[in-house]
Parts: sequence; structure tokens; C-alpha cells
Amino acid sequence: MINDHKAALDRFYGSHKRMPTYAEMATLFGFKSKNAVAKVVDKLVDAGAVVKDHLGRLAPTSLFGEVKMLGLIEAGIPAAHEEETLDTTTLDEWLIRDREASFILRVKGDSMEEAGIIEGDFVLVERTEKAKLGDIVVAEVDGSWTLKYLRQNSQGYYLEPGNKKYRNIYPETDMRVGAVVRSVIRRYGK
Repeated sequence: MINDHKAALDRFYGSHKRMPTYAEMATLFGFKSKNAVAKVVDKLVDAGAVVKDHLGRLAPTSLFGEVKMLGLIEAGIPAAHEEETLDTTTLDEWLIRDREASFILRVKGDSMEEAGIIEGDFVLVERTEKAKLGDIVVAEVDGSWTLKYLRQNSQGYYLEPGNKKYRNIYPETDMRVGAVVRSVIRRYGK
């Protein structure tokens, strides 16, 4: 029964981008009293599905919004395979290392298409000034921001596009890394 309530909260959160109030949960769960809702909420808190803030409002935990991981899929020759749930994960858990330092940017332009990043994609980046050579970075070069590979030669650091149509970018005065790309997000369909 608790899984049904968690599933209802998942659907509500997915639709409204917020947790429901106790009154909304009463309707959601088909209860007539907020007392019954409070008992379910306590069970959800005990199960680790939600937490309460200092005002008693609900907030999702890392267990919230889990997605099933079913297994592997051939990208080559088709192969017979039975569906088997391997685990569950949240996209946050899978993609984000440091929540406070992470943010998403929408990509404009085609200079990174050979790196698999095309216009309209979103990149999940982590704010840092430390990057390794070869990382795809968000960097400020002479006052303008761009997304490129971080490279180095005998003259110093420079940025390399992931598209042969474009030239490398060598800073005239200064360059600094603001973030490193951790993931590319592309949505298909509507």
C-alpha cells in the first residue's frame, strides 16, 4: 500500500514540480481526514521516500523519482533478451556529483557536433576552475563564454571545437574555466 502512495506522490510531483499539501494528499489517496494522511506521511518518512523540512513540509529524497534499470540493449545486431529489473536509480544520483555546483545550460551552435553535442541539447555542468586536458569545458575567453575541449600546447592553454569547420581558440588576453561538462541531455519527441 505504501508503494501505491509513493507512486501517487511521484505522479503528482512529476506533473506539478512540487510536493502536494496534506489536503491534496487526502484527495490523491482517497482519504477523508488529514490524520490518515499524516500516518501515511510518517510511513513514507520512515521508508526514506520523503523528508519533512523544519516547517513540516514534504521534500523528496534521492529515492524519489526512481527509474528502473532494466538491463542492456544491443546497438548492433539485434539479440533476444528478457526484461529483467537490475536496479533502480534516480537521474540525479546517476548524473550529479555535486548538487550545489551543478547546473544545466542549453547548447546553441554546431561547434561541438563531432563530440556528440548538437544545438538544442542540454549540458549538465559542474562549476569548477580545475579541469583536465581533454575535458569539455565551459570557459571564458577574452570576455566571452563558450563550450569546447580544453587543450594545451607549448604556448599554453587553448580551446578546440568538436567540429572541423571551426578553428581553435587561443586567448588574446585571458582564459578561465568556469565548469566541466558532466553529461549531455537530449530529449526525443514531445
